[in-house]
Amino acid sequence: MAQKLNIGLLGAGRIGRVHAQNLAYHLPQARLIGVADVLYRAAEEVAGEYGLAAYDDPRRILEDPTIEAVVICTSTDTHAALIEAAAQAGKHIFCEKPIALDLAAIDRALAAVKAAGVKLQIGFNRRFDPSFQRVRQAVAGGEIGQPHLLRITSRDPQPPPIGYIKVSGGIFLDMTIHDFDMARFLMGAEVEEVYATGAVLVDPAIGEAGDVDTALITLRFASGALGTIDNSRRAVYGYDQRVEVFGSRGMIAVANETPHRATLSDATGVHGPLPEFFFIERYAAAYIAEMRAFLESILEDKTPPVTGEDGRIPVVMGYAAWKSLRERRPVALSEIAPNITR
Repeated sequence: MAQKLNIGLLGAGRIGRVHAQNLAYHLPQARLIGVADVLYRAAEEVAGEYGLAAYDDPRRILEDPTIEAVVICTSTDTHAALIEAAAQAGKHIFCEKPIALDLAAIDRALAAVKAAGVKLQIGFNRRFDPSFQRVRQAVAGGEIGQPHLLRITSRDPQPPPIGYIKVSGGIFLDMTIHDFDMARFLMGAEVEEVYATGAVLVDPAIGEAGDVDTALITLRFASGALGTIDNSRRAVYGYDQRVEVFGSRGMIAVANETPHRATLSDATGVHGPLPEFFFIERYAAAYIAEMRAFLESILEDKTPPVTGEDGRIPVVMGYAAWKSLRERRPVALSEIAPNITR
């Protein structure tokens, strides 16, 4: 295979534009040659900026024999079908999370990928953040001894539109899903049980849409370790992303990223910058690193670092969290998917 891969982009929304910029300017292994979006004007805008072909139908990308891999950034309800179609077309696939909100649809998509023998990587970009990777390294290398406790804080600066919440699967499947993935990644252990509680404290309209906007989740790992995740749809000071792992020999933690590290001290106090505003700013380097890993998995014929099964398990965890919230009890992942440990 050539050392420069021809890539097609499916979806020209906010995250699609992030990947387009990275593929065009930061990843010499890639040659972005086409973009498709059902909103043709969005595809045209991206195509005009990067000199691409623009389409309103993803099949035009999938039918192009020169395209070797696709990056799926469309709405969640289209992911599984596009994965299946791309696999049947012989394209390697990068897909934003989640694969789908239906486990049967996920399993069909993963079966199509396996049958076609193509690569599939799911877009859990936080795994590629240098600070979080350092935590994983410390845990895996035994630097903090046996991990006992994990704490993840993940709070958005503002809620998404109500229209999005109505179709996203709710907080556990559109927001906490990243934290579920991080819990598995950082601890290097599977979660067996989830206990979730939640409230509507930010916006009553979120509750009217059937969601909660404030949540606390407790995790029990197969290793015996415990974890907590706290989420809010609105942190007035910015994008709050912190992690701590405590073990028998020590602790490792990650604080918020800020635009600069300078502090100003005066008669009124000690002042520093707020955290980065949102995910595009906070995880800019991680988005480049995850796409580089995908391209390398194809060029070097190795397993992508975030597999389809890695994409499936956090969805199971999300449904376990919803069941726990509604029934007010701990829920084992095996209640949602009996073959979760396969």
